[in-house]
Amino acid sequence: MPRTGLCSRWGGRVLPLLLAYICYLLLGATIFQLLEKQAESQSRDRFQFEKLRFLENYTCLDQQAVEQFVQVIMEAWVKGVNPKGNSTNPSNWDFGSSFFFAGTVVTTIGYGNLAPSTEAGQVFCVFYALVGIPLNVVFLNHLGTGLRAHLTMLERWEDQHRRSQLLQTLGLALFLALGTLLILILPPMIFSHVEGWSFSEGFYFAFITLSTIGFGDYVVGTDPSKHYLSVYRSLAAIWILLGLAWLALVLPLGPLLLHRCSQLWLLGRGLGLKEGGAPETNGLPRPQKIPISA
Repeated sequence: MPRTGLCSRWGGRVLPLLLAYICYLLLGATIFQLLEKQAESQSRDRFQFEKLRFLENYTCLDQQAVEQFVQVIMEAWVKGVNPKGNSTNPSNWDFGSSFFFAGTVVTTIGYGNLAPSTEAGQVFCVFYALVGIPLNVVFLNHLGTGLRAHLTMLERWEDQHRRSQLLQTLGLALFLALGTLLILILPPMIFSHVEGWSFSEGFYFAFITLSTIGFGDYVVGTDPSKHYLSVYRSLAAIWILLGLAWLALVLPLGPLLLHRCSQLWLLGRGLGLKEGGAPETNGLPRPQKIPISA
């Protein structure tokens, strides 16, 4: 029956993908457990040791009082209050920090280090996200489309001479390299300098942010011992939006660049690829046209 054949074909495509998906999750879980479990155990043992030593040094305190104090610290941390320092620390809800938080909401990053604590703030956050997330998707799509519009000449790539093809490919590679430098290399260097991180930590933060994973273990502008510029976190939010738009552009252009380079290499060796019976020019087949826009 046609319905049975359709289900069979659908199952033949989905089941291998589902199996690969589950195996990938199992592989990730195994590796993360091997890498992180021992460090977690050491941190837990160290905390228990420090707590017992604290009780031994201050015999006037009992364990229940210490546990209550630790609970207060944890509640403060959940609400975005850093327990280090004093009450003169900068507010987590000044305009710059609030702008940064709004950016993490609409981009679905959600670091988790800061969240509304009032009922009114939580209700507003829900409706703000309902409107902001689709608006962010539309904005990024249009921005990526606008950037790709400046590269439409590449769709006529096969109609040009070898020299023009080479120059356009080099120009595309340079464009992607400069964008990568401005989005993925320089910002981590700046964050590392300002926050006191290593470059690997800064790059880790940039990747986790722009991939919208947002663990929250590294967040800019949260160290109470540092004096940040008032626009620091606002600029970080703008970088996030530009970075997401850049990734929306790079994802289709990356494969296009690789395809163009492979075609130039084959044409340079005089081999060429016969694709779809395309007519030949000067003894070589015309490269297949691959549009860059979706």
